[in-house]
Amino acid sequence: MRRQKAEGTTRTTKYFDYTLLFLIIFMLGFGLVLLYSTSSYEAMNKFGDSTYYLRHQLRNMMLGLVLMVFFIVVDYRRWKRLALPIYGLSLLACVAVIFFGVEYNGSKRWLEIQGIQFQPSEIAKIAIILFMALIISRRPNCLGTFKNYCKMIAFAVPLGGIVAVSNLSTAIIIMGIAMIMLFVAGPKARYFIGLMVAGAFAVVALILAQGYRSSRIGAWLHPEDYDNGYQTLQGLYAIGSGGLFGKGLGESVQKLGGVPEAQNDMIFSIICEELGIFGAICIILLFVLMLWRFMFIANNAKDLFGSMIAVGVFAHIALQVILNIAVVTNTIPNTGIILPFISYGGTSLIFLMAEMGLVLNVSRSIRIEDR
Repeated sequence: MRRQKAEGTTRTTKYFDYTLLFLIIFMLGFGLVLLYSTSSYEAMNKFGDSTYYLRHQLRNMMLGLVLMVFFIVVDYRRWKRLALPIYGLSLLACVAVIFFGVEYNGSKRWLEIQGIQFQPSEIAKIAIILFMALIISRRPNCLGTFKNYCKMIAFAVPLGGIVAVSNLSTAIIIMGIAMIMLFVAGPKARYFIGLMVAGAFAVVALILAQGYRSSRIGAWLHPEDYDNGYQTLQGLYAIGSGGLFGKGLGESVQKLGGVPEAQNDMIFSIICEELGIFGAICIILLFVLMLWRFMFIANNAKDLFGSMIAVGVFAHIALQVILNIAVVTNTIPNTGIILPFISYGGTSLIFLMAEMGLVLNVSRSIRIEDR
């Protein structure tokens, strides 16, 4: 009897997703290589230092890694009590952008405090993930009707609406994160489609409300006829000239002033030119692997709050990658969305690393039973 009891016992071991950690580190390192290749020419012309963007990205990456380690160490369940205050502070910061924001390239998206500039809209992404994870975990059984679906999504509308005033593309991502989290928590396809249709009408209304956004539609349909279609055209030339295997790392021609601000949201076009379609597909597959790890963690998380955090980060990365590639290939109008881990960015990279820390912390809650 003792032997049978010993054979029937199970041993529980702790888990940590080292595969996801490796993917994050690899994407960051590979992103630095691609960023330097893309930005060195413009950095030399603009600042007299070919490593200008690389050094700043490396600094932001170090800050992001510190924040990631912090979120890995601190139990994610502690953020339940802070989810609502973080949401409120994020909302106030986004309102402050409208009145006190710093303008750059015609867009007012930054706040400056003691000489430090940051984008509150990037903080809003992590705020909406935590907040939606909180309210879904508190009321997991209230998504059975379309009315309740609408009530839940209404919690995200104030933040999305405020961000939309100055940054429509980020507002779309914020609302998209909230809707995907709701869909995963209560998979009612017709409710999800209904919210998508309502969201599409809201986006169209916001585009028509401001002239410069309407001009982007024209530049999307006929980029050769609009001044703001120049970047799109040059990006398409870069993609087309890369062919199957590209011209080689560092050999891009379009980055030599052809594609404006290539190190930001158009970096994928330079990747296609230098590494070809093959290199672009490899990068997309890396993102797919990362998304798979998010879903694995979401499916095995200890509680619903942790699961929804992983789903929220999944939605953020998936939406941002899809929209960035769609913009670069002129599938949708230009929206100024950067490619995660690869494009040049400050606040975006730092808080993206914080999200990675959150998901890795959720993975620590997973317990594997060994028989």
